Amino acid sequence: MNSKPSPIYAILLLALLCNGASTVASGCIESERNALVDFKRGLRDHAGRLSSWTGSDCCNWQGVACSNRTGHVVRLDLRNPHPFSTYTDDPPYNKWSMGDELRPSLLGLKNLRYLDLSMNYFGGRPIPEFVGSIRNLRYLNLSRAGLGGPVPRQIGNLSSLQYLDLYNVPYYRFSGHVPEFSIDDPLWISGLSSLQHLDMGGVKFRDTSSLVESLNMLPHIVEVRLSQCGIQSIPLSLPHVNFTRLSTLDLSYSWIDSPTIPSWLFNVSSLVHLDLSSNWFRGSIPAEVGNLSSLNVLALSDNLIQGGIPKELGNICNLQTLSLMNINISRSLPELGDVFTGCIKTSLENLELSRTGLRSYLPDWLGELTSLKTLFLSGNSLVGSLPESLGRLTSLQVLQLSYNELNGTVPAESLGGLVELDYLDLSKNLLEGTISEAHLANLTKLSYLDLSSNHLALKFSPNWVPLFRLQMLHVSSCSLGKKFPSWIRNQASISYLFMANAGIVDAMPDWFWVLVVQVRRLDISENAISGRLPINFSSFVSVWDLDLRSNYFYGSLPKFSRNVEVLDLSNNLFSGTIDPAIGESMPSLILLSLSGNKLHGDVPSSLCQLQNVATIDLARNLFSGELPNCWRHLSQEYDLIVLDISSNNLSGGVPDTIGSLSSLEVLHLSNNSLSGEIPSSLHGCTRLTILDLSQNKFTGKIPKWIMETFPSLRILRLRSNMLAGRIPRNLSRLFGLHIVDLAHNNLAGKIPKSFGKFAAMKVSRVYSRSVFTFSGSSYVESLEVVMKGGALKYDDSIGILSLVNALDLSGNNLYGIIPPELGRLRGLMSLNLSGNHLNGEIPKEVGSMQSLVSLDLSRNELSGAIPSTMAYLTFLSYLDLSSNNLSGRIPSGNQLQTFNESTYSGNPGLCGFPVKQICENDDNGAGTRNNNTSEEDGAGSQVWLSYLGTAPGFVVGFWIFWGTLILKSNWKDAYFSYIDRQYDRFYVIVAITFNRCKNSYVEYQNICL
Repeated sequence: MNSKPSPIYAILLLALLCNGASTVASGCIESERNALVDFKRGLRDHAGRLSSWTGSDCCNWQGVACSNRTGHVVRLDLRNPHPFSTYTDDPPYNKWSMGDELRPSLLGLKNLRYLDLSMNYFGGRPIPEFVGSIRNLRYLNLSRAGLGGPVPRQIGNLSSLQYLDLYNVPYYRFSGHVPEFSIDDPLWISGLSSLQHLDMGGVKFRDTSSLVESLNMLPHIVEVRLSQCGIQSIPLSLPHVNFTRLSTLDLSYSWIDSPTIPSWLFNVSSLVHLDLSSNWFRGSIPAEVGNLSSLNVLALSDNLIQGGIPKELGNICNLQTLSLMNINISRSLPELGDVFTGCIKTSLENLELSRTGLRSYLPDWLGELTSLKTLFLSGNSLVGSLPESLGRLTSLQVLQLSYNELNGTVPAESLGGLVELDYLDLSKNLLEGTISEAHLANLTKLSYLDLSSNHLALKFSPNWVPLFRLQMLHVSSCSLGKKFPSWIRNQASISYLFMANAGIVDAMPDWFWVLVVQVRRLDISENAISGRLPINFSSFVSVWDLDLRSNYFYGSLPKFSRNVEVLDLSNNLFSGTIDPAIGESMPSLILLSLSGNKLHGDVPSSLCQLQNVATIDLARNLFSGELPNCWRHLSQEYDLIVLDISSNNLSGGVPDTIGSLSSLEVLHLSNNSLSGEIPSSLHGCTRLTILDLSQNKFTGKIPKWIMETFPSLRILRLRSNMLAGRIPRNLSRLFGLHIVDLAHNNLAGKIPKSFGKFAAMKVSRVYSRSVFTFSGSSYVESLEVVMKGGALKYDDSIGILSLVNALDLSGNNLYGIIPPELGRLRGLMSLNLSGNHLNGEIPKEVGSMQSLVSLDLSRNELSGAIPSTMAYLTFLSYLDLSSNNLSGRIPSGNQLQTFNESTYSGNPGLCGFPVKQICENDDNGAGTRNNNTSEEDGAGSQVWLSYLGTAPGFVVGFWIFWGTLILKSNWKDAYFSYIDRQYDRFYVIVAITFNRCKNSYVEYQNICL
């Protein structure tokens, strides 16, 4: 007999079920608890993040979550809660990182849906294949987990997976080994049929032929991020576009080489975010981009795209970000107005057009982009003044106009109206006039201000207290007045402060050191600021770049923070000694420059413990004793590049361990009292480009192994030592050698004929700066070159030193003739052979050395006539032929007639102007005069032919250089970035180049002296 159950039984049954469910949910399934315990045993957990994994209820353990209904573990979140610091941590050493072994006991969590192991460090171990067997996974995040190797194709079995994150791009400042994910064949991705979000940034694809097709087979895919994947190529077309839900596609930084932007992209109408930046897409931006009506973000920066911006882009009413930086638009900015007349005019929030070749002035239509929050127009060829229409951009937060040619004054009306402005960069322009309180008073949200490298003066009332709180202030090369600016006193949030070359002549106020205690980078160099540094500088724990050079700071050196990477205190008045434990107290140093002070004592051996150091500059101090013999202790991975301890009171020999510095490029030990022979241990310094051992007491011979050991050598200075023997003939095989100074030694023998083969001296030098840059600060090479009867110092900050070709063998015991082969050195600027025992005639080939500025052959035993070919040396501004046995008439024409009598003194056989002795038959020897006239005419003809031959080269060279700067805006940026602060010295380069084009002697002499 069938009957319906009584309602009371139904109620009791329901209560029993609920009670049973409650019982299950209140605890933890034992098998899953055991699986978690075993999984924990394989982990390294120094920070004790899993200390709560005790007791029977695993559902209450840290990072574990269970289903309220079934009690099964469904979530395991072991993501590192403390991300790596980009400034202080390397991923393996983050104390919160877990790592070691991923045990297969995870398979015991059969209902696991969520697994996050990101931001840990598993030592480069591969992703275990068993991960592909956790069938119920919906979420898998292994990003930056220190895993590496091939991504197992078994992950393609996770048909329920909706979110996969394998992002593995290295950290910015991480210097250790970063494990790398790789995928041989991406076809398995098509098996992830439920996938919606995919991030494989940094994963390297070995074969990408099926990548796009595999992604196209995912029916639910919404987000694809494949940045920095080395994809290299993608198909230009697809037979069928299945991306019906795709809203985000990021293929940036993937080296994709494509003749055009693939057409199928413009059929993905659901796209909201498209990032193709930093690839090699060519062609133009097609008009079909207007089909992407849902687009919010379009990023095409850093490609090879050319041409304008299609006006159809202006019809995308949702477009908020347009990033086209570093592509070649090369249009007048006003011409783009027709693009920004549609509905984009009210939707656009971010416009990035830096380094796109834009020219002309800033048009008024910019003021109509009323929703604009960021505007990037730096690195173009924009001229004129800032329009008042900019003041209508009341929502603008970022304005970057640096590296242009904007001129005129900055209108307070337009700038003062940008009340939302957070970031303002007007640097590297030609702006002039005054910045006053009216410009900045309303900018209460300003945190970044860069006005550097203009002709601006900042003038505020002494009591002005700005309402903004800056994090970065860059006013280098602006005029701040002689008094230290008091208006920055309330900028307590400042992290980056640059006030170099600002005209300050004042004592440092005490409040300044309190203000900058949290600063990261501080540059107040090239002023006239005086005072002592605070004794407790070690408490400035945030600073990692400190540049106080070229001021009047005095007193002893304080102890600095362990975090300092760049310390430049050069050209001040510091005294005392260096901390003998500097290697332990400042282990992070990359650049140490203490040159040009009054420091004394020993050079501390703990310098060799600076494992990251690339430059040590202790020149022009009072250090004494011997050089420490400890350099072998420096890490091979971070070897020293520059070592300059010149102009001190050092004695003893060159330590053998310096030869272990295999990365050393510049070695300056000049102007000390070092002795002994040039050590053979320098064999190990195979990268040397500059070797300067001059003005010491070195003995022995010039080693013949220099040519084999230093193939990159460009400058060799051994002058003023006690070196003897012959000059090695093989020196000329160093093709880059352009300054050779062996003067004032005891060298004997003949000048090698092979010296006419110096390749770098045969042509005019090519511009090249010897600047080594570290963390924003730099070591700039400087060198004294003896020419024109004195020592000229060349600062290579704008490349002048690289233009100099010089050969100095003076003050030795050389004999024999001057080799005619030296005439091949047509790029040589200075030749000094004085103070030797050279005989014979001056070879006529000297007249072929067309770049000679300085020629000194004095104090030898030269005889015969001065060759008439020397009249061809139209650049010659210094000549000394005194104290020889020269005879005959002094040739006339060009420079030779401009030198005074002292140039030729000590040669009793010479006659004619400018010496007093009159040549025979000067009054009645018409034939002689005619011959001279003919000779002068010949010289003149040669000079004019030289002019005519040079003029076309000048025109072509001029337009190759300036035309390239006009067309290549990124080259122009680099060029003007180093000349903006050194305009006067740039003038010297222009002068040298100009004079090489054979302009008049007088103009050349005025500039080069």
